[in-house]
Amino acid sequence: RVEAHSDATAKSTMKANAPRTAPSHANVEKVVRVWKPRDRSDTWKGNKTELTKRARVQNAELFTFTYGAVVRQLIEDYEDLDEVNKQLDEMGYNIGVRIIDDFLAKSEADKCITFEGTVQTIAGSAFRMFLGVTATVEKWNEDKTECSLLLEDNPMVDHVEIPEKNAKLVYCNMLCGVLRGALLQVSLRVQASIERDVLKGDDVTEIRLRLLEQIPEEYPFKDDE
Repeated sequence: RVEAHSDATAKSTMKANAPRTAPSHANVEKVVRVWKPRDRSDTWKGNKTELTKRARVQNAELFTFTYGAVVRQLIEDYEDLDEVNKQLDEMGYNIGVRIIDDFLAKSEADKCITFEGTVQTIAGSAFRMFLGVTATVEKWNEDKTECSLLLEDNPMVDHVEIPEKNAKLVYCNMLCGVLRGALLQVSLRVQASIERDVLKGDDVTEIRLRLLEQIPEEYPFKDDE
């Protein structure tokens, strides 16, 4: 037993003191794995459109709930619904004056020369950017100075009901003010009014636009003659 134990001890000592050979290149490749960052560019490109749509829907929903609270507060502050409609229009006007620059910067839309081209841009791009929906432009007059914007899907009226006592309320009147304020900043003075209202039994929300004046652009300086 002592001899066997001595032989085992000697063998283990020799194995421990034996020189270690360097691992081959093939063995190193099997053991060591180099971490490489995953290229997610294709995934991001594929999801960018979906993320943008989702953000627009969330913004529209947030605006819907916020707007409802604003209308309710105005009704409590003013007993006259005509005054409430006026306040909604004025609030929208102030919003339109401010968001036009944001829209022009983000949309990179070309400058529109005509009233018709401007309205088409609003229907196709502006409503989609701020409400997540698009409008249809119809009912042009012969002079191309009047038309209607039709919203078949209006997120502003989702989950909204107007009691009979508030039948005179023009719930979406803020949109009229927004259009007035925004178009005035691009030298178009317009009149806007709600002609059809989903909350009053109509199938679509119709905003009637009428061009009152195309204001000439004024430059802050004149060329030397």
